[in-house]
Amino acid sequence: QVQLVESGGGSVQAGGSLRLSCEASGLTFENYAMGWFRQISGKEREFLGGISGKHWWGTTTDYAASVKGRFTVSRDDSKSMAYLEMNSLTPDDTATYFCAAARTIVVVRSAPAYWGQGTQVAVSS
Repeated sequence: QVQLVESGGGSVQAGGSLRLSCEASGLTFENYAMGWFRQISGKEREFLGGISGKHWWGTTTDYAASVKGRFTVSRDDSKSMAYLEMNSLTPDDTATYFCAAARTIVVVRSAPAYWGQGTQVAVSS
């Protein structure tokens, strides 16, 4: 079955950076778009960014306005891994972060087929 496993969460001071990883198994990774979401306690899950599977022209990325320029999504198809690089973190970024997979970058933003279990990120001031 499909499994997505996040790692790389932890505690960081404001202004710092973290890179989250998502290891996928049970699917043909290069054919899937990967997305990253977060959920702050008491709030709805929020889309952060996504990256398409490889096309002949390369990949396409999509970001939420709230994190564009600070967060970067990438992937390594040879390792079935997706990444979320987060910079200039603030306490408002404290949340549980999830990766997700879907067949297209449009669908991964709105209705992913698969979800990871999440990894916690805590940013202290």
